[in-house]
Amino acid sequence: MGKFIYGTPSISVEFDDRILAHLKVVILAKLRRGESFTFSWEYKSSQGSGHSSIWLHPAIPLQFDFYGKKDPTLNRVWLEELVQLANTPAGLRIIPEPAGSPQQSET
Repeated sequence: MGKFIYGTPSISVEFDDRILAHLKVVILAKLRRGESFTFSWEYKSSQGSGHSSIWLHPAIPLQFDFYGKKDPTLNRVWLEELVQLANTPAGLRIIPEPAGSPQQSET
């Protein structure tokens, strides 16, 4: 489990390293272009129910902490789907990884 840390004061949310690696690529790509957008996620039942949404802006501190030693492989199809979501009015949210999609190693 990795951590997504955002803002001052910061919020910290745990995600699986594989999910976090994909979120990192999508979020950093948009922020590098100076684009602000919404990011939403649901809480696991062990954390209680519900969901959160935040507004991501390039000027706000952001950190990705990974606990695994190896970089997860990236799934290009999943990345493309996440980018499409991030470009909608509803913003980025975590969706299941497409089954049987080709993967590409992170470089």
